[in-house]
Amino acid sequence: MQARILIVEDDPDIARLVGLTLGGDGNTCQTCGDGTEALRLIQTNQYDLIILDVMLPGLDGFSLAETLRDSGALPPVLFLTARTEVAVRVRGLRLGAEDYLVKPFHPIELQARADAILRRHKKDGPGYRVLDVCLNPDTRQVEKAGQMVDLTPQEYELLLMLMRHQNMALSREQLLEGAWGYDYLGGTRTVDMHIQRLRQKLGFEQVIKTVYKLGYRLEVP
Repeated sequence: MQARILIVEDDPDIARLVGLTLGGDGNTCQTCGDGTEALRLIQTNQYDLIILDVMLPGLDGFSLAETLRDSGALPPVLFLTARTEVAVRVRGLRLGAEDYLVKPFHPIELQARADAILRRHKKDGPGYRVLDVCLNPDTRQVEKAGQMVDLTPQEYELLLMLMRHQNMALSREQLLEGAWGYDYLGGTRTVDMHIQRLRQKLGFEQVIKTVYKLGYRLEVP
């Protein structure tokens, strides 16, 4: 996936988190903390996705989306806000937003929602590539040096999680939730076993790094 994403968020810590989360796929993330400046950027540049806060200085998120919609130039938008009222969510969706995520949010959920939007708009490209390993989310196929690699469903989901969040440390709990689901009753030891199998099958012994007392990181230069 390679997309150009504009993050319109006036909280620098949240903007940084969103950028780290969505920038791990080779995406280009640009940050703006003002609604009026965001309008100028969107009118003069092409973006595949806008992560848009509601409460902004200059021009609030709803007004920005409405202006863009009325001009016929509204890119795919994911509203990101602390406001939880149903009426507020409905307003955002009626303005043409693709999705609505309430703060505080889990980075994995943000990644999944952004991926879904980009996929709907056919901006997700052929998939993910790390060294000689390619993963295609549409076909769920993994190749190494052009040869198919046979992975179990959990091995595939673990690899997808790691590739989506390249160079980010993921806890065993995050990997467990992402690959097995929130209702899985097994322990985190199963993550270690499946990581070992991934390393062996892909030759990723020096690529999937162990993060002491936390989990794992897919380390890509």
